Amino acid sequence: MNRGKEPLLSTLEKNFVLEAIRESKRLDGREVYDYRRFQITLAREPGHVEVQLGSTRVLTCVSCEVIQPQPHRPTEGQLFFNVELSPMASPAFEVGRSSSQGTEIGRILERCFKESRAVDTESLCIIAGEKVWSIRIDLHVLDHCGNIIDCAAVAAITALKHFRRPDVTVIGEEATIHPVTVRDPVPLSVHHMPLCVTFAFFWEGQYLLVDPTHSEEAVMDGRLVVGVNIHREICALQMAGGVAILPEQVMRCSQIAAVKCAEMTEIIKSALAGAQPGAKEVSSILSTSKAREELVVPEVAMEEEGPEGKEEMEEGSPQVVCLGEGTAELGVGGQSTWAVEGVGGWEGAEEGAEIEKKVQSTDGDVIDGGSASEEESTAVVTEKDITEDPQATQDQGLDTSGAVDLKAALKKGRRGRKQPQGKRTAVAPQASARPSGRRKRGKN
Repeated sequence: MNRGKEPLLSTLEKNFVLEAIRESKRLDGREVYDYRRFQITLAREPGHVEVQLGSTRVLTCVSCEVIQPQPHRPTEGQLFFNVELSPMASPAFEVGRSSSQGTEIGRILERCFKESRAVDTESLCIIAGEKVWSIRIDLHVLDHCGNIIDCAAVAAITALKHFRRPDVTVIGEEATIHPVTVRDPVPLSVHHMPLCVTFAFFWEGQYLLVDPTHSEEAVMDGRLVVGVNIHREICALQMAGGVAILPEQVMRCSQIAAVKCAEMTEIIKSALAGAQPGAKEVSSILSTSKAREELVVPEVAMEEEGPEGKEEMEEGSPQVVCLGEGTAELGVGGQSTWAVEGVGGWEGAEEGAEIEKKVQSTDGDVIDGGSASEEESTAVVTEKDITEDPQATQDQGLDTSGAVDLKAALKKGRRGRKQPQGKRTAVAPQASARPSGRRKRGKN
């Protein structure tokens, strides 16, 4: 097989393809205006994209460097397209030699991207007249199965949207380029996304179809490439071949190209949205929140539990109290199970047992403070020791009739006798004020 030449089709194969097109049929089963399946793969490195259109594959790598601007455009950066057709894509391509087909593809992409100002080149300026960014787009054709131009256009615009350049700080005449580890890189300013749609004409322009394959390109009479964006703006137009077409056919092709461009733009945006950093973390958070909504405390089971169940609660079966939708408290509302046992019970309890307070309003009122220690003093209070304190209650505007001063009486009762393991009692006839219940230890 000779290198540098396209593999030829036999006469029978050509006639078969042409007759199928005349009957509006294609070898792969597609309709006339259908594209092959697109597959976009984004690498972790920004600007590295692989696009597959059917069996045609194009790998794109975007890089940048600082150069001096052109003299007639001192405030604009530069875009440079380089198309490499490797022999692994097709036997017609040679190593290290630029072919006419590669040059044609590069010029169409430059016309479509640069002349339509898809990328803001003024935003690539660092210092006017001295330093600007130069963006280089390298396209490597890995497999050639027809329609390289459309596949390369999708790969180029996707790589430009995915690319990030280093951040720059300009102070006076000095520019500092920050590495990626210090500052986050900056995306390029892309105004719109131009795409190319290729039409192939057969039978002297009587029949046309979209996205021709390699065998269909071998028998076509002419080709029309329409560069258009999602706003239905024509960015580039190229006609190749010896077939003559009417202006009505050009308008019809431009309308079809606008529809196909909208479909491809949605595919590119979906691929770029899935490659945003943190997309997986957000999805895991959403799934977790959905699981939390399903874990709601059942309210029916709590309503069926009556008040008797709360009073006769056993130890080890805590009560669940609903505080709101999706919120509950555990162990609130039941009786305390930490009651201190009597003598011979817990040894670590402070001063023994629970203190009981009893007040009886009779002539011989008994104030029971509980037995808390081995030695307690008992004070006997008589009527002579109890004095009225009209000044204490007169300031508060209260009725002083029958009020007594127990503080002074208890203070005098400290000189009483001591009883081991006894209870402190205070006899207060006609007492209307309740004591605070605090215990007074006697002196040993």
